[in-house]
Amino acid sequence: MRLPHPIPYQGSKRWIAKSLLHFFPKRIGTLFEPFAGSAAVTLAASHCESASSFQLSDINAPLMTLWNAIIESPESLVNDYERLWQQQHGREAEFFNEIRAEFNRTHKPHHFLFLLARCTKAAVRYNRKGEFNNSPDHRRKGTNPERVRESVLGAARLLKGRACVRACDYREAIQDAGPKDLVYMDPPYQGVSRERDQRYISGLSIEEFSDSLAELNRRKVPYIVSYDGQTGEKLHGETLPARLDLTRFEVVAGRSSTETLLGRSSVTVESVYFSHSLVCKLPTVPKNIMEDGNLPLFENAL
Repeated sequence: MRLPHPIPYQGSKRWIAKSLLHFFPKRIGTLFEPFAGSAAVTLAASHCESASSFQLSDINAPLMTLWNAIIESPESLVNDYERLWQQQHGREAEFFNEIRAEFNRTHKPHHFLFLLARCTKAAVRYNRKGEFNNSPDHRRKGTNPERVRESVLGAARLLKGRACVRACDYREAIQDAGPKDLVYMDPPYQGVSRERDQRYISGLSIEEFSDSLAELNRRKVPYIVSYDGQTGEKLHGETLPARLDLTRFEVVAGRSSTETLLGRSSVTVESVYFSHSLVCKLPTVPKNIMEDGNLPLFENAL
């Protein structure tokens, strides 16, 4: 089965999701994904029956409204999307700007889905007022409605009745996680998470994030973090603090879409961190990786 991905997010974790699932504990109560984005890991985990339930959350409220529509009213969502897709023909750029203005006023989920399907590199960008301000990709008209229907209905089948959707800060989202659950976090890379950066709806304090991981350690909550990485020779941030006692892996995440648009073929390598409480549940994972510096490199399996 081809996994459905209704939200074409730039930087989606769908390329490494299957690799990560190999290191999930056999029995998970709830999988928490507090930086939901495209929910690639949650969708893969649901398909493989890796958890009993799912908690999807993100601080981007319109995104979570869209996810709620995908799960609870998929038919209505795809019908509204198809109507917009048909109406754009012959005036694509002008129509995109009209829908963008309407979305910034009402935050309707089908408007957001249309903008994501039509905007440059499927990237969410906001101005200082918190308004979506990415421009249209003039080379294409957006995802065909039939493909959108297949992806949205497929995601709804995987998550209906099993997923709780919330718009909240990641610290609030993980408060209820316990030792029998698993938390997967994919925060913005360092260097692109400043408050003024247009790629994210708000910034991320590295110190506060590390403190939140330390609190999960104290509560013995297993977690996985996708954090820093490298594209070609370009590094994305520093490694997480040694005080957190994490095991670090590198995972090949495929060719960078940005580099491809620039005519280059650089490969992105993600750094993935496992908490100590997770490693203890996985006897096949070596526990001395941070000491000997021998980082296993996993090719993505999708």
